[in-house]
Amino acid sequence: MYNSLMMELKIKRFNELTPDELYRIAKLRVDVFVVEQNCAYREFDDLDQDAIHVWLEEDGKILSYLRVLDRGVESEYPALGRVISAVRGKGLGAKIMQEGIKVAREVYNAEKIYLEAQTYATKFYEKQGFHVISDEFMMDGIPHYKMLWEQE
Repeated sequence: MYNSLMMELKIKRFNELTPDELYRIAKLRVDVFVVEQNCAYREFDDLDQDAIHVWLEEDGKILSYLRVLDRGVESEYPALGRVISAVRGKGLGAKIMQEGIKVAREVYNAEKIYLEAQTYATKFYEKQGFHVISDEFMMDGIPHYKMLWEQE
């Protein structure tokens, strides 16, 4: 685990983000999803303006991030997306997922939460309580599954 005493949880709507925060979020997402994964796709998809942005940071560095979308934006259920960790193997992915689920439940009264997972990451999401609800499909040249979390 990472030293949670030094980390700060941030939860903001798009219009609350500072220019620096928006830049750091976009840079992390592009660095990993576009550059590291060598995937040319529409990173700026016009959904960020409707999202709640959730991240953990330390000393101004974003350690993990995701966005939460209301029902009807990406799915009939509230959805999590753009899940990313700059620091891997330290439990930060699980931590940001817990926070994202919490935001979806508190803000959107979610009893079910949707996400589209890259195939290699489905086991990680299953550990967070999600289960596969589709056949594998290609998105931006990368295999994915649709997944759903359901309140117990």
